[in-house]
Amino acid sequence: MQMDINQIRKDTLGTNNLVHLNNAGAALCPIQVTTAIRDYISEEELTGGYELADKKREELDTFYDYAAQLLHCKKNNIAFTTNATDSYNRALSAVPLKQGDVVLLTENDYPSNFIAFISLQKRLGIEIIQVKNAESGEIDLEDLEDKILLYKPKLVSVSHVPTSSGLVQPVEAIGKIVKKYDTLYLLDACQSLGQIDVDAPATGADFISGTFRKFLRGPRGAGLLYVSDKALAAGLEPLFIDLQGAEWQEENKYIARADAKRFEDWETSYALMMGSKEALKYLLNIGIEAIIDRNALLFSRLVNALAEISFVTVQDRGKQRCNIITFSLTGHTPEKTKNHFSRSGINIYIMTKVSAVIDFAEKDIEWVVRVSPHYYNTENEIDRFIELLKTL
Repeated sequence: MQMDINQIRKDTLGTNNLVHLNNAGAALCPIQVTTAIRDYISEEELTGGYELADKKREELDTFYDYAAQLLHCKKNNIAFTTNATDSYNRALSAVPLKQGDVVLLTENDYPSNFIAFISLQKRLGIEIIQVKNAESGEIDLEDLEDKILLYKPKLVSVSHVPTSSGLVQPVEAIGKIVKKYDTLYLLDACQSLGQIDVDAPATGADFISGTFRKFLRGPRGAGLLYVSDKALAAGLEPLFIDLQGAEWQEENKYIARADAKRFEDWETSYALMMGSKEALKYLLNIGIEAIIDRNALLFSRLVNALAEISFVTVQDRGKQRCNIITFSLTGHTPEKTKNHFSRSGINIYIMTKVSAVIDFAEKDIEWVVRVSPHYYNTENEIDRFIELLKTL
């Protein structure tokens, strides 16, 4: 469909006061999202928490329909969570890991995911093996299959897009390889949902974790988890399942739900679910293909302009890249750089080595500027950012 940028920016009140280029951190919500959250809380104040949830049940349940449409799956494959890490850890807790089990990671996995596996290594004695990168930066598919054959891993974990660069992993090709072997596939899509069309069944992933605060333009404190039919049929369930996900039948017996809601908690922020539903509805009304096309235009304008600045080195790699652009600067400090833009009403983000220990060591850098335009940004905003960058 035709994208109406003027209307989208009218819906995005923050664009009146600033240039927001930190969508990989947290995007500006459309007014439809924030209004839905405020309205729900206001009505809850007058109605009661349980009572309003019952009253709004049918409308709240459309969250699952919209999320399923986004991921090209069925609503029974969707769970509502509090964030991407929450989704990821719930899925991870369902994997029956024990001492000596091997987990394969990419060198560009999300830092929280690395920390979770190091914690499991300390607690359970699992072994963490990294799959090598290809020369172009993304995962080496031959090395992946070689390591699956050699180590027979219990799990393969992949971040679709890392937090520290615009690299896009070939998740469907990974899924085709993993499918041939007796291993599980956990995909972190927190940086891809909303800017890349993620077809959950086509990826072959058993689990996909995501968040709303980034390119989906939803509220902070809300996330989603996709659970495949295969994982549901296998009876995989979170370690700490509660009464939302299971029914307590006898003193020492419970039965888990048949659908992905077995991964939910009974206590949920329905106001944030309502806001998340509106974020999904807003994105789907625009259309992910229109968003992809618009983002490609902004990407090209920004990257081409950066290439003309002598003290800038773009650090992103990969055969496919997305709207997370990172670059290092010669002769500047992180604090000075961020403040330079902040004083002029431009939001950027600084990534340091703690977010990408392996990747930054390989690139021999300590920090980068991360700029992440999204479809509601304009060409003039990109130009304004570039002109201000030149004045550093």
